[in-house]
Amino acid sequence: MIINSIVAFFYFLAAFGVVSAVVYEKVTFKKELTLVDAKRIQQADMVYGLSAALVLIFGFIRVFFLEKGSGFYWSSPFFILKLTMFFSVGVLSIYPTVKIVKWQRSTYKGKIPIVTDREYKLISRILTFELIGLVLTVLCASLMAKGIGY
Repeated sequence: MIINSIVAFFYFLAAFGVVSAVVYEKVTFKKELTLVDAKRIQQADMVYGLSAALVLIFGFIRVFFLEKGSGFYWSSPFFILKLTMFFSVGVLSIYPTVKIVKWQRSTYKGKIPIVTDREYKLISRILTFELIGLVLTVLCASLMAKGIGY
């Protein structure tokens, strides 16, 4: 029983990491970045990627080896929707991550990355959609955990 609690703790810690990283990116990302902000966004994006991977690892450990059993989860429409939302957020994050990784050349040399108007608007919108997707993921998790639709 203690292992369930420990794995759940790391799962939720990773989930908070995902949300915190996206919120930080959304709040910090501006058209005119400072070098410090650009580097911090790069760090937040790395936290996001690592945290998302840990959510999947610990989440699937919970599904297949702990908790209610995989039959419960895979027969829940809200579990499927939760996974779909989480993966959709991941797909949405590809474009901002690629752009943020490309900043490495500039930030390594101590230069502020250039963000075009188009990139700023697109990345800002994507980050908003990521946050909405994460909120919907949490809603699906709550409905799934209570067995609604099972």
